[in-house]
Amino acid sequence: MNDILRRGRLGSEEDTNVLKYLSSMDADINIFEADLLVDAAHVIMLSEVGIITWDECTLLLVSLEKIQQEGFRALDMSYEDIHMSIETRLIEMIGEDIGGRMHSARSRNDEVVTCIRLTLREKLIVLIRVVNELRKTLLLAAREHRQTIMPGFTHLQHAQPTTLGHHLLAYHDAFARDYQRLFGVYIRTNLSPLGAAAFASTGFDINRERTRELLGFDGLIENSMDAVSTRDFIIESVSTFSNVMTNLSRIAEELILWSTEEFNFIELDDRFASTSSIMPQKKNPDTAELIRAKTGTVHGCLMSVLSINKALPMSYNRDMQEITPHLWNATAAVTSSTQIVSGILSTMKINTENMLSASKIGFTTATELADTIVRTTELSFRTAHRIVGTMARSSEYTLEETDRIAMQITGIKLSEEGLTQQLFEEAMDIRHNIDRRDVVGGPMPREVCRMIEDREYQLTHDIDALEIKVNTVRDAMKRLEDIQRLFIARVKNND
Repeated sequence: MNDILRRGRLGSEEDTNVLKYLSSMDADINIFEADLLVDAAHVIMLSEVGIITWDECTLLLVSLEKIQQEGFRALDMSYEDIHMSIETRLIEMIGEDIGGRMHSARSRNDEVVTCIRLTLREKLIVLIRVVNELRKTLLLAAREHRQTIMPGFTHLQHAQPTTLGHHLLAYHDAFARDYQRLFGVYIRTNLSPLGAAAFASTGFDINRERTRELLGFDGLIENSMDAVSTRDFIIESVSTFSNVMTNLSRIAEELILWSTEEFNFIELDDRFASTSSIMPQKKNPDTAELIRAKTGTVHGCLMSVLSINKALPMSYNRDMQEITPHLWNATAAVTSSTQIVSGILSTMKINTENMLSASKIGFTTATELADTIVRTTELSFRTAHRIVGTMARSSEYTLEETDRIAMQITGIKLSEEGLTQQLFEEAMDIRHNIDRRDVVGGPMPREVCRMIEDREYQLTHDIDALEIKVNTVRDAMKRLEDIQRLFIARVKNND
C-alpha cells in the first residue's frame, strides 16, 4: 500500500493492526456514491473558479466515473477510509499531478460530513415515505373499523368500550407527529458543510454556494468550525428514529397480545409469522417480537451517539468516526421495522366478534353509569363513583342494586331522583357508551370519520411537501450529471 498521507509528516510505515483499528472502510460502503458526488461537485467548482483547468477537471470527472463503474469492492480496502482509497485510485489512474489536485481547498473533515449528510438525506426520504405509507394503512383500517367495538384498556385492564377505528387512529396520530419530526430532521440535515475544510475554511477563493447548489442542499452551515464539528443532526436523527421505534414497539406488543388464544382479536398473515421446530401447531408473531427487540437496538444506538459526542472539544475529533455506524444501523432498523408493521396491519385478520364479546367483560360501562347518575340526580361525581364502584364489587348490575347501594351510601333511591330503567339500560349499553362520546377526539363513529378526513387531507399535504424536497434534490442531481456528461463528452469527442 502506498499511503499518500504518510509521505510527509509521518515517515514510518503504518502498523497493520493500527491501520485496521483506524479504518472505517466497513461502514464507508454507505457513503461511496455520496463521496463520488461530492468529488464531482467539488472539482467542477474548482474549475469554474479557476483553481484547476477545464482539462484537469475533465480528466478527474472521467476517472471518477470509472471508479463508480468499478464499484466499492474494487477499491483498495487497506486504506483507513474511503476518501483516501478513492483519491489513491484516482492518482493511480491519471497521476499525482492531476489526481492530486482534487483535494485542493478541501479537507476530509468537511468531505466526510458532507457525504454523511447526502447519504442520510436519501435514507430519510425513504423512511419518511415508509412512515407515510404506514399512516395511510392506519387510516384505511380506522375507516373500515370505525364501528368495530372493542374494549379499551388502562393498565392492560378492561376500562371503557371504544372502537378499533378509534384505537388505530391514536397510533396514526403518533406517527403523524413522527413525520413532523422526521421532516424537521431532513430540513436540518440538508445543509452543506462543504468548503469548511479542516475547520478554518480555506485561502482559496472557492464558491461554497456553487457546491451547495450542485449537490441539492437547501442552504449552508456557514460557520466553518461548526460545519465540520457538529454531529447534532445525527443525534436528532437517531433520537427521532428511537421515537418512531417506541411507537412501533407499542403496536408490536399489542399485536403479540391480540394474537394469543387468550385475546384472539387478530390472526397474523402467514407471511408475517413463524412456526416451531418441534410444536407443529404453533404460529408465532416473530416479526412483531423482533420489532420490540430492534427498538432496544435503536435506543442503544442513540445512547452510543450521545455518549461519543459528549464533551468533544471543537472542532473535529476522530471519535466522530465511531458515530456513523450507529446512524446507519439505526436507519436500517427503523425503516425495515416500519415496513413490517405496515405489512402486518394491512394483511391481518380481525376477529370482530371476539372484540365485541370482550367489551362486555369487566363492567366497561361503569364510567357512563356514574356519569348518568350525575346528569340525572344532584349527586356529585365522586359520590356516583363510590356507588358504581361498590356495584362493581357486588357484580350485580341492575337498577335495583344501584338503588340498594345508593340508599346505604346516601340514604336516597336514585330511581326516585330521575334514574329511570331506560336511562340505566342506556348507560349499560356498550354502543350507547361509544355514541355518547361525541366530543372532539372521542370514539363516536361520526367523530372518528371527521378525524380521519382531516388526517387524510393532512397526509396528502405531507406527501406533497416531501415530494417538493425530493424534486429539488432530483433536479440538482440531474444538473450535476448533465455537467459531468458535458465534460466527459469532450474526451469522447477528442478520441
